[in-house]
Amino acid sequence: DSEGGLYVCMNTFLGFGREHIERHYRKTGQCVYLHLKRHVIEKVPGASGGALPKRRNAKLFLDLEISSDLNSDDFEYEDEAKLVIFPDHYEISLPNIEELPALVTIACDALLSAKSPYRKQEPDSWEEELQASKHAKTLVQLDNGVRIPPSGWKCSKCDLRENLWLNLTDGSVLCGKWFFDGSGGNGHAMEHYKETGYPLAVKLGTITPDGADVYSFDEEEPVLDPHIAKHLAHFGIDMLQMQVTENGLRDNDIKPRVSEWEVIQEAGVKLKPMYGPGYTGMKNLGNSCYLNAVMQAIFSIPEFQRAYVGNLPRIFDYSPLDPTQDFNTQMAKLGHGLLSGQYSKPPMKSELIEQVMKEEHKPQHNGISPRMFKAFISKGHPEFSSNRQQDAQEFFLHLINLVERNPVGSENPSDVFRFLVEERTQCCQSRKVRYTDRVDYIMQLPVAMEAATNKDELIAYELKRREAEAARRPLPELVRAKIPFSACLQAFSEPSNVEDFWSSALQAKSAGVKTSRFASFPEYLVVQIKKFTFGLDWIPKKLDVSIDMPDFLDISHLRARGLQPGEEELPDIAPPIVIPDDPKDLCFRRSFLIALDIDESSVMQLAEMGFPLEACRKAVYYTGNLGAEVAFNWIIAHMEEPDFAEPLVIPAFGEVASSGAAALGAVGLDNQPPEEMVAIIISMGFQRNLAIQALKATNNNLERALEWIFSHPDPEEESDPALDTMDMENHANANILAETGSEGPRIKDGPGRYELFGFISHMGTSTMSGHYVCHLRKEGRWVIYNDLRVCASERPPKDLGYIYFYHRIPS
Repeated sequence: DSEGGLYVCMNTFLGFGREHIERHYRKTGQCVYLHLKRHVIEKVPGASGGALPKRRNAKLFLDLEISSDLNSDDFEYEDEAKLVIFPDHYEISLPNIEELPALVTIACDALLSAKSPYRKQEPDSWEEELQASKHAKTLVQLDNGVRIPPSGWKCSKCDLRENLWLNLTDGSVLCGKWFFDGSGGNGHAMEHYKETGYPLAVKLGTITPDGADVYSFDEEEPVLDPHIAKHLAHFGIDMLQMQVTENGLRDNDIKPRVSEWEVIQEAGVKLKPMYGPGYTGMKNLGNSCYLNAVMQAIFSIPEFQRAYVGNLPRIFDYSPLDPTQDFNTQMAKLGHGLLSGQYSKPPMKSELIEQVMKEEHKPQHNGISPRMFKAFISKGHPEFSSNRQQDAQEFFLHLINLVERNPVGSENPSDVFRFLVEERTQCCQSRKVRYTDRVDYIMQLPVAMEAATNKDELIAYELKRREAEAARRPLPELVRAKIPFSACLQAFSEPSNVEDFWSSALQAKSAGVKTSRFASFPEYLVVQIKKFTFGLDWIPKKLDVSIDMPDFLDISHLRARGLQPGEEELPDIAPPIVIPDDPKDLCFRRSFLIALDIDESSVMQLAEMGFPLEACRKAVYYTGNLGAEVAFNWIIAHMEEPDFAEPLVIPAFGEVASSGAAALGAVGLDNQPPEEMVAIIISMGFQRNLAIQALKATNNNLERALEWIFSHPDPEEESDPALDTMDMENHANANILAETGSEGPRIKDGPGRYELFGFISHMGTSTMSGHYVCHLRKEGRWVIYNDLRVCASERPPKDLGYIYFYHRIPS
């Protein structure tokens, strides 16, 4: 609550704002609450030049924390704690040992001294804040003509090429030893300080446009250098040309990336800040820019605005006792923070005048800090729960999966992204075909590097780059490949080979090709440019390309046509089970082989996303080689299991036999479908009862079950009270579950003509590093969302985007 403080139930230890505490009391009957309130004492100049305290209420936010700098020397705090007894609101000031039982006193003390839940959930992001070095402002730099190249560094005393530090006074490059990062070395940087007294050094390999790691030998700790750009420029280092290495140690990884960082963030251009509803920034919690960019794009879509912000009172009324663990509550709070305008207000004229007079810039009290949202949405996920950089595309799919599992209202807002893909697989020998449909949310476009229009420039640049690296000279100015969008679209529509294709017409392996078309067009089309890949050394890398993405897109020609006259379908025959001659064979004891091998291309697609290789193999196997998208849903549903990353073990023949004939294809008496298969179909947008009905009708064959669903538009209604109860327990907001039918995934089909309204760009060499920025078109102009910074865009870099958002043009 912005003024009323925080009320903590002494029984459940849940915190509530002033507007919710009465409802919690009425619902639970809990009557003892700890009331916490913080007063900020702001120092204002006094008549004698000193500082006089000016008291005001602090805005205590449970989640939407204002990003003002309340840790500066301009503020002090005064905390107030009281015990409140409902319903009479009787207050007891704390501490009060005489009037309170010992147990209550102990509980209050424990609460007041406890760490914030954010600190518990994200300990890595709560490192001690660095202070500006006392030497930064007055640092003397020698005019000795030293210029530091962008690569090829080594210690000037021992030839080490790692853990190197640049002394900011004389430009010496020396190895470290006893520094805060624990890296090894021979300690020559420290010896140099003892000999010369030059206090500051910057670690080479950590310099980016956002800063660098600086250490003060005199102060014996890592510090901030507010003038780092000027100090580096003295030795010929332009921060905008530097990109952090993967581990901060390797010398050959430094590449000049002027255009990418400058163009995407629109550096060097004076941008006008934007304020008001829909122009609220989000604080970077430590490599959380991927989340910020995706959520800005999501809440620019009217369907998501209506579902969460429009239903905010209803969501709050039906939220569970612990709203911190409810998806819809967290989405509604975040959406309200971004769209209300309460956290995006222009500075007062008096504040601007004060800043000009003092020649200083104070951070504006704008933006929200989505700590609770990130803590909840990433809970249990091995990557998103960390403080490492992540792939925005993976997070988008993760978010959609959670939206699907937590419906709100009569329509699910993720319906606007869902579309059907028709996959046509043809046996090259028999020429027979099979048509299958699958659900998807993203159109993934390959980068057609062979279609670059500036090949001569690229060849010349590559030659110059290699010569510069060999001679340890500064690298030439970057030349980026220019790829026509039409070439990427053509590559998407071309047939692709199917590895180890088993032809049911030939009853044997054969060559096969697959083409994909749109069986339906979504309301909002999300296009991902597949820039990330693996190098020959299996190190993830990014294709640095420029693609002329259109403002208006027409993909009507990619509409699926279904089975054509003259085409003959492949027989619906499953591959045979291959049983070894000797059942006692050791290999057979571990597994028996099925002729339909694991689709390694799908495995590698998932591995590129950062999932363990064995988990990817299991996902593809258990989803019947239906593609990476289906396997991805399996991974999301099973990643919390303890054996998630264990090697794939298929039951041995004896185990299969003992489990009954049903395991080999026969229908058992019970025939209750495996829960993981049910979960996979539900994650595609189908209802649970339909998934169970389809699996039962197809002997628990996942691929045939999907075909059955599409061939039975009006299945028989089947109600299982036990299943209904289980479904209700799986949703926190059970009172506002969507009313859904069993007609299959909801599809908003329409014309295939779209207009661009947003895109997310990535800066960096791989998904494991770098920075994300979002551009959105609002009220007729482009706006850049760069974490807390929200400004009118002057030069939106539409050719350098990673994920693009299009909305359908009404016919």
